[in-house]
Amino acid sequence: MAAKTIAELDLQGRRVFIRVDFNVPLTPAGGVSDATRIRESLPTITHAIERGARVVLASHLGRPKGRAKPEFSLLPVAAYLAEALDRDVVLADEPAGDGAKKVVNDLRDGGVAILENLRFSPGEEANDENFSRALATYADVYVNDAFGTAHRAHASTVGMVKYVSSKGMGFLMDREAKMLSKLLGDVQRPFVAIIGGIKVSDKIGLLESLLSRADAVCLGGAMANTFLCAKGVPMGRSMVETTKLPIARAFLAKAEASGVRVVLPRDLVVGTDAKALTGTVISATSVPDDQAALDIGPDTASEIASVLSRAGTVFWNGPMGVFETPAFAAGTMAVAKAMAQVMGGTTVVGGGDSVAAVHRAGVAGNITHISTGGGASLEFIEGKKLPGLAALES
Repeated sequence: MAAKTIAELDLQGRRVFIRVDFNVPLTPAGGVSDATRIRESLPTITHAIERGARVVLASHLGRPKGRAKPEFSLLPVAAYLAEALDRDVVLADEPAGDGAKKVVNDLRDGGVAILENLRFSPGEEANDENFSRALATYADVYVNDAFGTAHRAHASTVGMVKYVSSKGMGFLMDREAKMLSKLLGDVQRPFVAIIGGIKVSDKIGLLESLLSRADAVCLGGAMANTFLCAKGVPMGRSMVETTKLPIARAFLAKAEASGVRVVLPRDLVVGTDAKALTGTVISATSVPDDQAALDIGPDTASEIASVLSRAGTVFWNGPMGVFETPAFAAGTMAVAKAMAQVMGGTTVVGGGDSVAAVHRAGVAGNITHISTGGGASLEFIEGKKLPGLAALES
């Protein structure tokens, strides 16, 4: 049974529990430094308010590891949200308990409350039955709009859902599912995947799933070092997952057998470490013993741009290097700008550092879809069923 959307649910006068992803970065002074995730869920929240719902918001923030820690309080989020909605937003002093129950019971139609950080309770990540039941007592209707946590079987994404009869997706969740689903079906070709980041072990499942769908896979970041090393290229002090070399070799062999083009760096930017002020462009086969590969070089960036210029569909996840350091940011910025030049096709950026890159490059407005979930988007594209979505279909 397909999941309903919030637009199909009866909300008037009912307690609508909306699981949002407000895991946002905070400033040293305790404010919200990047409110993108909050803004993305505003249409869902506003829809519920306008239809007379009694809105109960719930999210995690950071990794407090099951204990209440002031630095992970959702107070800054509640303050930002109150201003964005132009109405009072009441913050409960706990995720569940007598205090939270009173806040929820005091809500009136159109009112908004937010529970304190769900991960202040160890029951959240453990998907504890008692914590799940407690959360469910605050809900007449359950809505999940937190795509970024949909791949986690936690109490607020899975455990509580079976105790609420009326349930569905928020507008953000619905949009994510529809856009990413397009990459799993018939796509405009060529279909090009650009995969970067650090570890092969984190993305080998995704890479192998792409062999049956993509026409070309471009590899960058520290992950590409492992593939270069698997081909017998000396990598100096570069980060290499030596235990994954057999997996990398097997992938390259499968890609060749499947007719999938794999683009590996032909040149690299090397430095003494990730904090170096300058880097040196060298051939990918000439990494000195005392240097580390920290970015793709300009020739590799040009080759990827050439591949993208002919693409009909593009999925990108993971930076091409240590782009937080100016000396090693050029490769990632070049890929972001090349993504923006894909004309008439579909471009999808899958969460995390890649999202930061397209914003930094000033090309976010030229991307078809920017996913709010890094891990969730990867598992979705890999073809896995996300627990948070599956719970809405039961």
